[in-house]
Amino acid sequence: MKFRQHRLEDPEINLIPFIDVLLVILIFLMLSTTYSKFTELQIALPVADAEKMKERPQEVIVSVSADGRYMVNQQAVEGRSVELLSAALTRAANGRADAMVIVSADAASAHQSVINVMDAARRSGLSKLTFAAQASVTH
Repeated sequence: MKFRQHRLEDPEINLIPFIDVLLVILIFLMLSTTYSKFTELQIALPVADAEKMKERPQEVIVSVSADGRYMVNQQAVEGRSVELLSAALTRAANGRADAMVIVSADAASAHQSVINVMDAARRSGLSKLTFAAQASVTH
């Protein structure tokens, strides 16, 4: 009996998965190196010496309670409509269009109540509006 001789096959090395892994590692190293350079960046910010404002615009403080009641400069507004609030803002601003409206709303007040204050300020022609917040206490 004559047996066939088996030819030894050359082992194949598949390089494609190896190249994929190397590319992923290369991308990871490029991204992490870029971010570390940003954290080392030293910046000197410019300084401005501006004069203080000589005349401070009139402030109109609008308080909004948790249940949706309004007070304009410590005076209660009867009713909760935008029209009544707009009239109260107009009286408090004394005809000054540059009056600053400061909204001091309770944290539990409805979003709609704050939107009503913004709408009333717009109707009264008061375009400067800001919100008061309490600084957080750290222990």
